[in-house]
Amino acid sequence: MKAALLSLIAILASASHVAAQTNPNIVWFVVDDMSANLSCYGESKISTPNLDRLAEQGIRFTRAYATSPVCSTFRSSLITGMYQTSIGVHHHRSGRSEKNPIVLPNGVLPLPVLFKKHGYHTCNGSGLTNLDFRTQPKNSRTQNRLGKTDYNFTWDSSMYDSNDWSNRDPNQPFFMQVQLHGGKLRGASRAQYDAFSKQVTELLGGTTSPEAVDLPPHYPDDSILREDWSTYLDSIRVTDHHVGLVLDRLKREKLLENTLLVFFTDHGISHARGKQFLYDEGTHIPLIIAGPSIAPGQVRSDLVEHIDIAALTLAAAGIERPESMQGANILAATHQPKTAVYAARDRCGEAADRIRSVRSENYLYIKNFYPDRPLLMPSSYKDGKLILQRLRELKDNNQTSDLTNKLLFSPNRPPEELYLYQTDGWQLVNLADSTEHQPVLLRHREMLNRWIEETKDLGSESIETYLIEVEDQIASTRSETTKSIYRQNTEIYVDWMKSGK
Repeated sequence: MKAALLSLIAILASASHVAAQTNPNIVWFVVDDMSANLSCYGESKISTPNLDRLAEQGIRFTRAYATSPVCSTFRSSLITGMYQTSIGVHHHRSGRSEKNPIVLPNGVLPLPVLFKKHGYHTCNGSGLTNLDFRTQPKNSRTQNRLGKTDYNFTWDSSMYDSNDWSNRDPNQPFFMQVQLHGGKLRGASRAQYDAFSKQVTELLGGTTSPEAVDLPPHYPDDSILREDWSTYLDSIRVTDHHVGLVLDRLKREKLLENTLLVFFTDHGISHARGKQFLYDEGTHIPLIIAGPSIAPGQVRSDLVEHIDIAALTLAAAGIERPESMQGANILAATHQPKTAVYAARDRCGEAADRIRSVRSENYLYIKNFYPDRPLLMPSSYKDGKLILQRLRELKDNNQTSDLTNKLLFSPNRPPEELYLYQTDGWQLVNLADSTEHQPVLLRHREMLNRWIEETKDLGSESIETYLIEVEDQIASTRSETTKSIYRQNTEIYVDWMKSGK
Protein backbone atom coordinates (compact mmCIF):
# COMPACT_ATOMS: atom_id res chain seq x y z
CA MET A 1 0.00 0.00 0.00
CA LYS A 2 2.78 2.38 0.98
CA ALA A 3 4.74 1.51 -2.17
CA ALA A 4 1.66 2.17 -4.32
CA LEU A 5 1.15 5.55 -2.66
CA LEU A 6 4.77 6.51 -3.24
CA SER A 7 4.46 5.44 -6.86
CA LEU A 8 1.34 7.58 -7.30
CA ILE A 9 3.10 10.59 -5.76
CA ALA A 10 6.03 10.08 -8.13
CA ILE A 11 3.71 9.93 -11.14
CA LEU A 12 1.89 13.10 -10.09
CA ALA A 13 5.17 14.90 -9.46
CA SER A 14 6.42 13.86 -12.87
CA ALA A 15 3.20 15.08 -14.51
CA SER A 16 3.51 18.41 -12.70
CA HIS A 17 7.12 18.72 -13.85
CA VAL A 18 6.13 18.08 -17.47
CA ALA A 19 3.28 20.63 -17.21
CA ALA A 20 5.66 23.23 -15.84
CA GLN A 21 7.97 22.63 -18.79
CA THR A 22 5.27 22.73 -21.46
CA ASN A 23 3.29 25.78 -20.31
CA PRO A 24 4.37 28.59 -22.63
CA ASN A 25 6.30 31.58 -21.41
CA ILE A 26 4.79 34.94 -22.29
CA VAL A 27 6.86 37.99 -23.25
CA TRP A 28 5.22 41.33 -23.94
CA PHE A 29 7.26 44.15 -25.46
CA VAL A 30 5.48 47.32 -24.29
CA VAL A 31 6.91 50.43 -25.94
CA ASP A 32 6.27 54.09 -25.14
CA ASP A 33 5.18 56.81 -27.57
CA MET A 34 5.61 55.07 -30.91
CA SER A 35 3.47 54.70 -34.02
CA ALA A 36 3.78 51.90 -36.58
CA ASN A 37 6.88 53.42 -38.21
CA LEU A 38 8.56 50.05 -38.72
CA SER A 39 9.93 48.93 -42.05
CA CYS A 40 7.58 45.92 -42.00
CA TYR A 41 4.73 48.45 -41.84
CA GLY A 42 6.07 50.40 -44.81
CA GLU A 43 8.40 52.93 -43.17
CA SER A 44 11.13 53.51 -45.78
CA LYS A 45 13.47 55.90 -43.96
CA ILE A 46 14.81 53.37 -41.46
CA SER A 47 15.30 49.63 -41.16
CA THR A 48 13.93 47.50 -38.29
CA PRO A 49 15.38 44.05 -39.05
CA ASN A 50 14.59 42.37 -35.74
CA LEU A 51 10.94 43.38 -35.72
CA ASP A 52 10.65 42.60 -39.42
CA ARG A 53 11.94 39.11 -38.70
CA LEU A 54 9.52 38.72 -35.80
CA ALA A 55 6.65 39.70 -38.11
CA GLU A 56 7.80 37.13 -40.67
CA GLN A 57 7.70 34.46 -37.97
CA GLY A 58 4.15 35.24 -36.87
CA ILE A 59 1.26 37.65 -37.37
CA ARG A 60 1.43 41.34 -38.20
CA PHE A 61 -1.80 43.25 -37.52
CA THR A 62 -2.25 46.27 -39.76
CA ARG A 63 -5.27 47.73 -37.98
CA ALA A 64 -4.60 47.52 -34.26
CA TYR A 65 -5.72 50.51 -32.21
CA ALA A 66 -5.26 51.76 -28.67
CA THR A 67 -8.48 52.37 -26.76
CA SER A 68 -6.64 55.29 -25.12
CA PRO A 69 -3.79 57.42 -26.51
CA VAL A 70 -1.90 58.17 -23.28
CA CYS A 71 0.34 55.99 -21.10
CA SER A 72 -1.43 55.43 -17.79
CA THR A 73 -4.92 54.90 -19.13
CA PHE A 74 -3.62 52.59 -21.88
CA ARG A 75 -1.65 50.54 -19.35
CA SER A 76 -4.51 50.39 -16.87
CA SER A 77 -6.82 48.98 -19.52
CA LEU A 78 -4.11 46.74 -21.01
CA ILE A 79 -3.37 44.95 -17.74
CA THR A 80 -7.07 44.34 -17.04
CA GLY A 81 -8.40 43.75 -20.56
CA MET A 82 -11.06 46.41 -19.90
CA TYR A 83 -12.06 49.72 -21.46
CA GLN A 84 -10.57 52.36 -19.21
CA THR A 85 -13.85 54.27 -19.30
CA SER A 86 -15.72 51.29 -17.81
CA ILE A 87 -13.56 50.85 -14.73
CA GLY A 88 -12.88 54.49 -13.81
CA VAL A 89 -9.19 54.64 -14.81
CA HIS A 90 -9.66 56.91 -17.84
CA HIS A 91 -8.13 60.13 -16.49
CA HIS A 92 -4.36 60.24 -16.88
CA ARG A 93 -2.33 59.70 -13.71
CA SER A 94 -5.40 59.47 -11.50
CA GLY A 95 -6.17 57.48 -8.37
CA ARG A 96 -2.72 58.06 -6.85
CA SER A 97 -3.91 60.35 -4.06
CA GLU A 98 -5.17 59.04 -0.71
CA LYS A 99 -8.03 61.49 -1.15
CA ASN A 100 -9.24 59.75 -4.31
CA PRO A 101 -8.11 56.10 -4.45
CA ILE A 102 -9.48 54.07 -7.35
CA VAL A 103 -10.29 50.42 -6.68
CA LEU A 104 -10.99 47.99 -9.50
CA PRO A 105 -14.57 46.70 -9.72
CA ASN A 106 -15.37 43.21 -8.41
CA GLY A 107 -14.25 40.54 -10.85
CA VAL A 108 -11.64 42.75 -12.54
CA LEU A 109 -8.10 41.59 -11.79
CA PRO A 110 -4.70 42.62 -13.18
CA LEU A 111 -3.19 39.90 -15.36
CA PRO A 112 -0.13 39.29 -13.13
CA VAL A 113 -2.50 38.30 -10.31
CA LEU A 114 -4.13 35.70 -12.55
CA PHE A 115 -0.78 34.42 -13.80
CA LYS A 116 0.58 34.05 -10.28
CA LYS A 117 -2.49 32.05 -9.28
CA HIS A 118 -1.63 29.62 -12.07
CA GLY A 119 1.99 29.13 -11.09
CA TYR A 120 3.69 31.66 -13.35
CA HIS A 121 6.65 33.79 -12.35
CA THR A 122 5.55 37.37 -13.06
CA CYS A 123 8.20 39.89 -13.99
CA ASN A 124 8.43 43.39 -15.39
CA GLY A 125 11.71 44.92 -16.54
CA SER A 126 13.96 45.50 -19.54
CA GLY A 127 14.32 41.87 -20.62
CA LEU A 128 18.09 42.16 -20.20
CA THR A 129 20.24 41.74 -17.12
CA ASN A 130 22.80 44.39 -18.12
CA LEU A 131 20.78 47.11 -19.88
CA ASP A 132 17.81 49.16 -18.70
CA PHE A 133 14.64 50.36 -20.46
CA ARG A 134 16.69 53.03 -22.29
CA THR A 135 19.19 50.44 -23.58
CA GLN A 136 21.81 51.94 -21.29
CA PRO A 137 23.93 50.07 -18.70
CA LYS A 138 22.12 49.31 -15.47
CA ASN A 139 23.44 50.82 -12.26
CA SER A 140 22.79 50.30 -8.56
CA ARG A 141 19.62 52.42 -8.82
CA THR A 142 18.13 50.58 -11.78
CA GLN A 143 19.45 47.04 -11.29
CA ASN A 144 16.44 45.76 -9.35
CA ARG A 145 13.81 48.30 -10.38
CA LEU A 146 10.53 47.10 -11.84
CA GLY A 147 9.62 48.21 -15.32
CA LYS A 148 6.97 50.83 -15.97
CA THR A 149 3.52 50.17 -14.54
CA ASP A 150 1.68 53.54 -14.36
CA TYR A 151 -1.66 52.08 -13.26
CA ASN A 152 -4.54 54.38 -12.30
CA PHE A 153 -5.85 52.04 -9.62
CA THR A 154 -4.78 50.65 -6.27
CA TRP A 155 -2.61 47.58 -6.76
CA ASP A 156 -0.34 45.33 -4.74
CA SER A 157 3.29 45.37 -5.87
CA SER A 158 3.58 41.70 -4.83
CA MET A 159 1.72 40.77 -8.01
CA TYR A 160 5.18 41.03 -9.61
CA ASP A 161 7.80 38.56 -8.41
CA SER A 162 10.76 40.44 -9.85
CA ASN A 163 12.04 42.46 -12.79
CA ASP A 164 13.48 39.46 -14.66
CA TRP A 165 12.76 35.79 -15.30
CA SER A 166 16.27 34.68 -14.31
CA ASN A 167 15.38 34.20 -10.63
CA ARG A 168 12.30 32.03 -11.14
CA ASP A 169 12.10 28.43 -9.91
CA PRO A 170 13.50 25.75 -12.26
CA ASN A 171 11.08 24.98 -15.13
CA GLN A 172 8.62 27.61 -13.90
CA PRO A 173 6.91 29.42 -16.79
CA PHE A 174 7.05 33.19 -16.72
CA PHE A 175 4.96 36.18 -17.76
CA MET A 176 7.38 38.98 -18.63
CA GLN A 177 6.66 42.55 -19.61
CA VAL A 178 9.63 44.15 -21.36
CA GLN A 179 9.10 47.88 -20.89
CA LEU A 180 10.99 50.09 -23.36
CA HIS A 181 11.28 53.87 -23.53
CA GLY A 182 10.57 53.96 -27.27
CA GLY A 183 9.72 57.40 -28.63
CA LYS A 184 10.50 58.95 -25.25
CA LEU A 185 14.18 58.22 -25.88
CA ARG A 186 14.46 61.32 -28.08
CA GLY A 187 13.45 63.58 -25.21
CA ALA A 188 11.82 66.97 -25.63
CA SER A 189 14.66 69.50 -25.62
CA ARG A 190 17.78 70.42 -27.58
CA ALA A 191 20.08 68.93 -24.92
CA GLN A 192 18.12 65.68 -24.93
CA TYR A 193 18.18 65.45 -28.74
CA ASP A 194 21.96 65.83 -28.71
CA ALA A 195 22.51 63.31 -25.91
CA PHE A 196 20.33 60.72 -27.61
CA SER A 197 21.97 61.25 -31.00
CA LYS A 198 25.30 60.50 -29.36
CA GLN A 199 23.90 57.23 -27.97
CA VAL A 200 22.50 56.28 -31.39
CA THR A 201 25.85 56.92 -33.09
CA GLU A 202 27.73 54.85 -30.52
CA LEU A 203 25.19 52.02 -30.65
CA LEU A 204 24.21 51.90 -34.33
CA GLY A 205 26.99 53.77 -36.12
CA GLY A 206 25.08 56.85 -37.20
CA THR A 207 21.84 58.81 -37.07
CA THR A 208 18.99 59.36 -39.51
CA SER A 209 19.30 62.54 -41.55
CA PRO A 210 16.62 65.18 -40.85
CA GLU A 211 16.62 65.95 -44.56
CA ALA A 212 15.48 62.41 -45.34
CA VAL A 213 12.23 62.46 -43.37
CA ASP A 214 8.74 63.13 -44.70
CA LEU A 215 6.76 65.25 -42.26
CA PRO A 216 2.98 64.93 -42.08
CA PRO A 217 1.34 67.62 -44.22
CA HIS A 218 -0.15 69.46 -41.23
CA TYR A 219 3.28 70.16 -39.70
CA PRO A 220 5.44 72.98 -41.11
CA ASP A 221 8.54 71.99 -43.05
CA ASP A 222 10.88 73.29 -40.37
CA SER A 223 14.41 72.21 -39.40
CA ILE A 224 13.53 71.68 -35.72
CA LEU A 225 10.47 69.61 -36.56
CA ARG A 226 12.50 67.61 -39.07
CA GLU A 227 15.21 66.91 -36.51
CA ASP A 228 12.64 65.84 -33.96
CA TRP A 229 11.11 63.41 -36.44
CA SER A 230 14.46 61.96 -37.51
CA THR A 231 15.45 61.55 -33.85
CA TYR A 232 12.10 59.83 -33.27
CA LEU A 233 12.92 57.40 -36.10
CA ASP A 234 16.25 56.72 -34.41
CA SER A 235 14.39 55.87 -31.21
CA ILE A 236 12.63 53.15 -33.21
CA ARG A 237 15.99 51.84 -34.43
CA VAL A 238 17.23 51.60 -30.84
CA THR A 239 14.00 49.86 -29.83
CA ASP A 240 14.46 47.35 -32.64
CA HIS A 241 18.04 46.75 -31.49
CA HIS A 242 16.90 46.13 -27.90
CA VAL A 243 14.20 43.70 -29.04
CA GLY A 244 16.87 41.83 -30.98
CA LEU A 245 19.02 41.50 -27.85
CA VAL A 246 16.08 40.07 -25.88
CA LEU A 247 15.30 37.59 -28.66
CA ASP A 248 18.97 36.55 -28.74
CA ARG A 249 18.87 35.98 -24.98
CA LEU A 250 15.74 33.83 -25.21
CA LYS A 251 17.36 31.76 -27.96
CA ARG A 252 20.61 31.44 -26.02
CA GLU A 253 18.71 30.24 -22.95
CA LYS A 254 16.71 27.77 -25.09
CA LEU A 255 13.44 29.48 -24.22
CA LEU A 256 12.46 30.99 -27.56
CA GLU A 257 10.57 28.04 -29.02
CA ASN A 258 8.22 27.86 -26.04
CA THR A 259 7.60 31.59 -25.66
CA LEU A 260 4.70 33.65 -26.97
CA LEU A 261 6.06 37.04 -28.11
CA VAL A 262 3.78 40.07 -28.34
CA PHE A 263 5.16 43.41 -29.53
CA PHE A 264 3.10 46.60 -29.37
CA THR A 265 3.25 50.24 -28.35
CA ASP A 266 1.15 52.13 -25.82
CA HIS A 267 -0.07 54.75 -28.34
CA GLY A 268 1.27 56.77 -31.24
CA ILE A 269 4.05 59.33 -31.58
CA SER A 270 4.14 62.14 -29.05
CA HIS A 271 3.41 65.14 -31.24
CA ALA A 272 0.88 67.94 -31.51
CA ARG A 273 -1.91 65.84 -33.04
CA GLY A 274 -0.58 62.43 -32.06
CA LYS A 275 -0.36 61.22 -28.47
CA GLN A 276 -3.46 62.17 -26.44
CA PHE A 277 -5.68 62.39 -29.53
CA LEU A 278 -7.85 59.89 -31.38
CA TYR A 279 -6.56 60.28 -34.93
CA ASP A 280 -4.39 57.52 -36.41
CA GLU A 281 -1.35 59.53 -35.31
CA GLY A 282 -2.36 58.91 -31.70
CA THR A 283 -4.14 55.54 -31.65
CA HIS A 284 -2.83 53.37 -34.49
CA ILE A 285 -0.22 51.01 -33.06
CA PRO A 286 1.91 48.14 -34.35
CA LEU A 287 0.96 44.69 -33.09
CA ILE A 288 3.11 41.65 -33.87
CA ILE A 289 2.57 38.20 -32.35
CA ALA A 290 4.76 35.14 -32.78
CA GLY A 291 5.33 31.91 -30.91
CA PRO A 292 4.09 28.36 -30.40
CA SER A 293 1.24 27.25 -32.70
CA ILE A 294 1.28 30.53 -34.65
CA ALA A 295 1.84 30.04 -38.37
CA PRO A 296 4.49 32.34 -39.84
CA GLY A 297 4.04 35.04 -42.45
CA GLN A 298 0.50 36.09 -41.57
CA VAL A 299 -0.86 39.59 -42.11
CA ARG A 300 -4.25 40.47 -40.64
CA SER A 301 -6.18 43.60 -41.53
CA ASP A 302 -9.21 43.11 -39.29
CA LEU A 303 -9.91 45.68 -36.57
CA VAL A 304 -8.50 44.88 -33.13
CA GLU A 305 -8.16 46.79 -29.84
CA HIS A 306 -5.23 46.78 -27.48
CA ILE A 307 -7.37 45.32 -24.66
CA ASP A 308 -7.56 42.14 -26.75
CA ILE A 309 -3.93 41.45 -25.86
CA ALA A 310 -4.98 40.52 -22.32
CA ALA A 311 -7.54 37.97 -23.51
CA LEU A 312 -5.29 36.28 -26.08
CA THR A 313 -2.44 36.11 -23.55
CA LEU A 314 -4.58 34.34 -20.96
CA ALA A 315 -5.82 31.90 -23.61
CA ALA A 316 -2.26 31.12 -24.71
CA ALA A 317 -1.40 30.20 -21.11
CA GLY A 318 -4.53 28.10 -20.69
CA ILE A 319 -5.97 30.49 -18.10
CA GLU A 320 -9.70 31.10 -18.12
CA ARG A 321 -10.69 34.58 -19.16
CA PRO A 322 -12.68 36.47 -16.48
CA GLU A 323 -16.32 36.71 -17.46
CA SER A 324 -16.32 40.50 -17.20
CA MET A 325 -13.26 41.01 -19.43
CA GLN A 326 -14.11 43.15 -22.46
CA GLY A 327 -11.07 42.23 -24.54
CA ALA A 328 -11.48 39.36 -27.03
CA ASN A 329 -9.17 36.47 -27.86
CA ILE A 330 -8.45 37.53 -31.42
CA LEU A 331 -6.36 34.38 -31.97
CA ALA A 332 -9.25 32.02 -31.26
CA ALA A 333 -10.42 29.87 -34.16
CA THR A 334 -13.96 31.00 -33.39
CA HIS A 335 -13.14 34.72 -33.26
CA GLN A 336 -15.47 36.83 -35.39
CA PRO A 337 -13.81 40.00 -36.77
CA LYS A 338 -15.01 43.17 -35.09
CA THR A 339 -17.20 45.56 -37.01
CA ALA A 340 -15.93 48.52 -34.99
CA VAL A 341 -13.34 49.54 -32.40
CA TYR A 342 -13.54 52.38 -29.88
CA ALA A 343 -11.26 54.89 -28.18
CA ALA A 344 -11.46 57.63 -25.57
CA ARG A 345 -9.41 60.60 -24.48
CA ASP A 346 -10.03 62.25 -21.12
CA ARG A 347 -8.05 64.49 -18.77
CA CYS A 348 -4.31 64.43 -19.51
CA GLY A 349 -2.41 66.15 -16.72
CA GLU A 350 -4.26 69.38 -16.07
CA ALA A 351 -5.75 69.41 -19.59
CA ALA A 352 -9.37 68.40 -18.98
CA ASP A 353 -11.10 67.00 -22.03
CA ARG A 354 -13.51 64.34 -23.22
CA ILE A 355 -13.32 62.86 -26.72
CA ARG A 356 -14.77 59.56 -27.95
CA SER A 357 -14.41 57.73 -31.25
CA VAL A 358 -15.69 54.74 -33.16
CA ARG A 359 -13.83 53.28 -36.11
CA SER A 360 -15.61 51.02 -38.57
CA GLU A 361 -14.32 49.31 -41.69
CA ASN A 362 -14.08 52.58 -43.63
CA TYR A 363 -14.83 55.50 -41.31
CA LEU A 364 -13.45 57.14 -38.20
CA TYR A 365 -16.06 59.12 -36.26
CA ILE A 366 -14.94 61.42 -33.43
CA LYS A 367 -17.14 63.28 -30.96
CA ASN A 368 -15.67 66.29 -29.14
CA PHE A 369 -17.67 66.84 -25.95
CA TYR A 370 -15.99 70.24 -25.39
CA PRO A 371 -15.85 71.72 -28.90
CA ASP A 372 -15.37 75.28 -27.61
CA ARG A 373 -11.92 74.34 -26.32
CA PRO A 374 -8.96 74.40 -28.75
CA LEU A 375 -7.08 71.28 -29.81
CA LEU A 376 -3.79 72.59 -28.41
CA MET A 377 -5.19 73.45 -25.02
CA PRO A 378 -2.95 74.72 -22.22
CA SER A 379 -0.79 71.77 -21.15
CA SER A 380 2.38 71.96 -19.11
CA TYR A 381 3.41 68.58 -20.54
CA LYS A 382 2.90 69.34 -24.21
CA ASP A 383 3.94 72.98 -24.05
CA GLY A 384 7.20 71.93 -22.39
CA LYS A 385 8.31 70.23 -25.62
CA LEU A 386 10.58 72.01 -28.07
CA ILE A 387 8.39 70.97 -30.99
CA LEU A 388 5.29 72.60 -29.49
CA GLN A 389 7.23 75.73 -28.63
CA ARG A 390 8.50 75.86 -32.19
CA LEU A 391 5.02 75.36 -33.64
CA ARG A 392 3.67 78.25 -31.56
CA GLU A 393 6.62 80.41 -32.57
CA LEU A 394 6.01 79.71 -36.26
CA LYS A 395 2.32 80.51 -35.81
CA ASP A 396 3.11 83.81 -34.07
CA ASN A 397 5.40 84.73 -36.97
CA ASN A 398 2.76 83.87 -39.60
CA GLN A 399 4.86 80.98 -40.90
CA THR A 400 2.21 78.28 -40.68
CA SER A 401 -0.10 77.16 -43.48
CA ASP A 402 -3.88 77.42 -43.55
CA LEU A 403 -4.04 73.65 -42.96
CA THR A 404 -1.80 73.88 -39.87
CA ASN A 405 -3.79 76.81 -38.52
CA LYS A 406 -7.06 75.00 -39.07
CA LEU A 407 -6.05 71.65 -37.55
CA LEU A 408 -3.77 72.81 -34.74
CA PHE A 409 -4.51 76.42 -33.87
CA SER A 410 -8.23 76.88 -34.33
CA PRO A 411 -9.78 78.35 -31.14
CA ASN A 412 -12.39 75.59 -31.20
CA ARG A 413 -13.09 72.15 -32.63
CA PRO A 414 -15.99 70.70 -34.59
CA PRO A 415 -18.49 68.86 -32.39
CA GLU A 416 -18.24 65.87 -34.72
CA GLU A 417 -15.59 64.65 -37.13
CA LEU A 418 -15.86 61.99 -39.81
CA TYR A 419 -12.99 60.67 -41.91
CA LEU A 420 -12.39 58.07 -44.58
CA TYR A 421 -9.32 57.09 -42.62
CA GLN A 422 -7.88 54.46 -44.97
CA THR A 423 -7.55 56.91 -47.85
CA ASP A 424 -7.18 60.03 -45.69
CA GLY A 425 -4.33 58.69 -43.58
CA TRP A 426 -3.68 61.87 -41.58
CA GLN A 427 -7.40 62.66 -41.22
CA LEU A 428 -7.28 66.04 -42.92
CA VAL A 429 -10.73 66.19 -44.55
CA ASN A 430 -13.67 66.26 -42.14
CA LEU A 431 -16.79 64.90 -43.85
CA ALA A 432 -19.16 65.54 -40.95
CA ASP A 433 -20.87 68.45 -42.74
CA SER A 434 -21.07 66.68 -46.08
CA THR A 435 -24.67 66.16 -47.17
CA GLU A 436 -23.66 62.94 -48.90
CA HIS A 437 -22.27 61.50 -45.67
CA GLN A 438 -25.11 62.35 -43.30
CA PRO A 439 -26.46 58.76 -43.19
CA VAL A 440 -22.95 57.52 -42.36
CA LEU A 441 -22.55 60.21 -39.70
CA LEU A 442 -25.87 59.28 -38.08
CA ARG A 443 -25.02 55.57 -38.08
CA HIS A 444 -21.66 56.13 -36.41
CA ARG A 445 -23.13 58.59 -33.91
CA GLU A 446 -25.62 55.91 -32.89
CA MET A 447 -22.87 53.27 -32.69
CA LEU A 448 -20.82 55.46 -30.37
CA ASN A 449 -23.80 56.37 -28.18
CA ARG A 450 -24.69 52.71 -27.85
CA TRP A 451 -21.10 51.81 -26.85
CA ILE A 452 -21.03 54.61 -24.27
CA GLU A 453 -24.23 53.28 -22.73
CA GLU A 454 -23.44 49.56 -22.93
CA THR A 455 -19.92 49.88 -21.51
CA LYS A 456 -21.06 52.29 -18.78
CA ASP A 457 -18.67 55.07 -19.77
CA LEU A 458 -18.02 57.07 -16.58
CA GLY A 459 -17.40 60.36 -18.39
CA SER A 460 -15.87 63.55 -17.03
CA GLU A 461 -14.63 64.29 -13.53
CA SER A 462 -16.38 66.69 -11.18
CA ILE A 463 -14.55 69.93 -10.41
CA GLU A 464 -13.88 68.61 -6.91
CA THR A 465 -12.22 65.42 -8.19
CA TYR A 466 -10.32 67.38 -10.83
CA LEU A 467 -8.82 69.64 -8.15
CA ILE A 468 -7.81 66.66 -5.99
CA GLU A 469 -6.06 65.02 -8.93
CA VAL A 470 -4.22 68.09 -10.21
CA GLU A 471 -3.07 69.03 -6.71
CA ASP A 472 -1.66 65.53 -6.34
CA GLN A 473 0.24 65.90 -9.61
CA ILE A 474 1.52 69.33 -8.66
CA ALA A 475 2.81 67.89 -5.38
CA SER A 476 4.78 65.23 -7.29
CA THR A 477 6.37 67.81 -9.62
CA ARG A 478 9.90 68.96 -8.76
CA SER A 479 10.19 72.02 -10.99
CA GLU A 480 8.80 75.19 -9.43
CA THR A 481 8.37 76.67 -12.90
CA THR A 482 6.29 73.69 -14.02
CA LYS A 483 4.23 73.87 -10.84
CA SER A 484 3.46 77.53 -11.52
CA ILE A 485 2.40 76.83 -15.12
CA TYR A 486 0.34 73.85 -13.96
CA ARG A 487 -1.54 76.02 -11.44
CA GLN A 488 -2.17 78.77 -13.99
CA ASN A 489 -3.54 76.23 -16.46
CA THR A 490 -5.67 74.62 -13.76
CA GLU A 491 -7.36 77.97 -13.12
CA ILE A 492 -8.19 78.23 -16.82
CA TYR A 493 -9.83 74.77 -16.84
CA VAL A 494 -11.81 75.41 -13.69
CA ASP A 495 -13.13 78.63 -15.23
CA TRP A 496 -14.07 76.73 -18.37
CA MET A 497 -15.86 74.03 -16.36
CA LYS A 498 -17.81 76.59 -14.38
CA SER A 499 -18.83 78.50 -17.50
CA GLY A 500 -19.79 75.36 -19.41
CA LYS A 501 -17.10 75.81 -22.04
